Amino acid sequence: MAGLPGYSLLEPSVLTFVLIPVGLVVLLTWGVWAAWRCAGRPPASARLAALTTVAGAVLWLDVTWSLAQGGVFTEWDRTPPPFLGLVMVIVLIAFSMAFSPMGTRLSAFIPLWALVAVQSFRLPLELAMHRMAERGIMPPQMTYTGCNFDIVTGATAIVVAVLLRSGRGRQRLALGWNLLGLALLLNVVIVAIVSTPRFAWFGPDRLNVWVAYVPFVWLPAALVLAALAGHLIVFRAIARQR
Repeated sequence: MAGLPGYSLLEPSVLTFVLIPVGLVVLLTWGVWAAWRCAGRPPASARLAALTTVAGAVLWLDVTWSLAQGGVFTEWDRTPPPFLGLVMVIVLIAFSMAFSPMGTRLSAFIPLWALVAVQSFRLPLELAMHRMAERGIMPPQMTYTGCNFDIVTGATAIVVAVLLRSGRGRQRLALGWNLLGLALLLNVVIVAIVSTPRFAWFGPDRLNVWVAYVPFVWLPAALVLAALAGHLIVFRAIARQR
């Protein structure tokens, strides 16, 4: 593809950017169904909520994929760049999900340890991102050998979830982990934004343009969205338990 070294969607490290978003959609759909049932809603209502969730998620993934495939997000000279609009919509959707009836029920009826465990997807994601940097597809400052330490969130999510599930971890542990994870997420988002051609903070030879192409557009459109919404829902779950 123009602008990036050649790659195939069938490469395991590239395919990761497809499989993880699809897996998160499956988990979200199941979580919505389970939360509706735990809330005492009838099966038909739970099925409708789950179907609505998966339909909305698939539509969002399709729209962002199509826009990236059409080259919309590569128009960095436009003011404002379309990619900036994507970032703003991602933040809006994440907050809308977390503070909607969906977020309310997920925070109330899905165990806190499970909400934390979901964030472990960031561990294999960071490994795939490192491989993309080795390939010259992603700028090195966006991996854990550069300025991105989000791999810590993914690795510790597993440990914290186990501790919470076993009863050896308390709300204070979950809160501290969630604050750290959110801070690391914001850090890498800032690094990604200042690495775009409009800022080129790390130099013209280390630009972040790969997220404008498929399937990497799902990194911000699905994975960053899921991470941000997940942190917000964990905050709501902790507040409810208190």
